Formats: sequence, C-alpha cells, structure tokens
Amino acid sequence: MTSTRTGGGLRFAALLLGFAFLYAPIGLLVLYSFNASRLVTVWAGFSTRWYGELSRNEGFRAAALTSLEVATLAATIALALGTLAGFSMSRFSRFHGRSLFGFALLAPLVVPEVILGLSLLLLFVSSETWIGWPSRGVLTITVAHATFGACFVAVLVRAQLAGFDRALEEAALDLGARPWTVLARITLPGISPALISGWLLAFTLSLDDLVIASFVTGPSATTLPMAVFSSVRLGVSPEVNALATVFLALVFVLVALAFWLTVRGERRRRILS
Repeated sequence: MTSTRTGGGLRFAALLLGFAFLYAPIGLLVLYSFNASRLVTVWAGFSTRWYGELSRNEGFRAAALTSLEVATLAATIALALGTLAGFSMSRFSRFHGRSLFGFALLAPLVVPEVILGLSLLLLFVSSETWIGWPSRGVLTITVAHATFGACFVAVLVRAQLAGFDRALEEAALDLGARPWTVLARITLPGISPALISGWLLAFTLSLDDLVIASFVTGPSATTLPMAVFSSVRLGVSPEVNALATVFLALVFVLVALAFWLTVRGERRRRILS
C-alpha cells in the first residue's frame, strides 16, 4: 500500500516537473508582457504599455498581415492537395508509381528545413530564368508552405480514411446516390475531423515557419517570424513578449475551436454509424 502511494506520488511529481519545464517559460513570457519596465528581466509593475506600443508598430503589423495571408492561402491549398493525395493512397491500392508517390509525400516530413528551403529556392530561381516565374515574395512563400503542409494533411486524411466505414458509401450508392453526392454528403463529412485538423495544422506550420520562408522570400515580403527574429537579434524587446502573448491567445482559440469541431464530428459519425 505504501509503495503504491509512493509510486503514485513520484509519477505525479514527474508529471508536474514535465509540465513546468514545458509551460513555465511560456507563463513567464505572458507575465512579462505586462511589465512596465523596458528590461524584460526586471519587474517594475503591471502595465499594458507594450500592447499599445505593439499596436503602433507598423513593421510588426505589416508582417503579421503578410503571415496571416500566406498561412490562410497555404493551408487552403494544402487542404485541397493533401485531401486528394490522401484519397489516392487510401482508396487506390495499386497504380503506377504508387511507391514513389508515397515516398514523395513523406519526404518533406523528414527532410531538414534547410535542405527543403534550399531546394525550393533553386526551383524558384530556375523558374524565374526559364519560364518567367514572378519574383520571390508572397506567392513563392505560399507555394513553399503549401508544399510541406499538403504532406501533413495527406497523412491525417489517409489515417482517417483507414478507419472510415465504407458500408455507408455503399448503402448510399445502392439507394441511387451519385458518386459525387456520396463524396460530398457522406465521405467528406465523415472525415471532417481530419480535414479540420489538417487545415489548422498547415495554418500553424505556415504561421510558425522561419527557415523555409527566409530562403524563398524576397525584399517585398516579410513574415512575422522573420520580423521577430530580426528584432530579437538586436535585443529582446517587451513588444516581442506582447506579440507572443497575442499569438498564444490566437492559437488557444484555434485549438479550442478545432477540439470542439472534432468532438462534434465524432459524435455525428457515431450517430451515422
């Protein structure tokens, strides 16, 4: 009995230590975003001064708008391409080049970002030379982010389809529904948790990316991670803490929304099955 309590106490202590290691720095960042002092390590009282400074920072504002634009477009493109790729790998067990196609889907997940960014840079530079591809900027960043985002979406969609009950589709076809109707009203709603999670994952990865965007961007486009990195190189400003807190709140809302939609989709799938 005593050993059981001791083991439980040790596991609880290890759990607390792990959570403290992960979330204590984030908590300190949020706390010091309300610091009145310009020094990020010296507490001088509660203040929302740096949020006001952040709202007047044109550089961060423009970079944030660029990042949101790129992330939205890239996640939407990645959702479309990744869904098609996931369907291909799940529903077609044999087609010419399937193994190569599967390898190409998984490669961006394991290739270092430096290598991926360099290869995309060479692609865009060659395209500018040979086919007149537009100069690097928002478009090239969007294409690059959609490239690796589609791979994550494909993996989620393929996994969801593996557990999907195809008897529902067969029943709808037997009742006279057309294939496109079955896809729109049975299959896609049934795998909606994977679609929602895939879009949000691609959106988050695009919003967070620094390495690949640094390779494929040009002087006309600066994403928020690039602006933050440039600012931190000159010294950490309390504005960066305020900016990080704002984006933490945004991510929290998106995660809560994704969780709610996923739970609702699972309940609907159970009702249908």
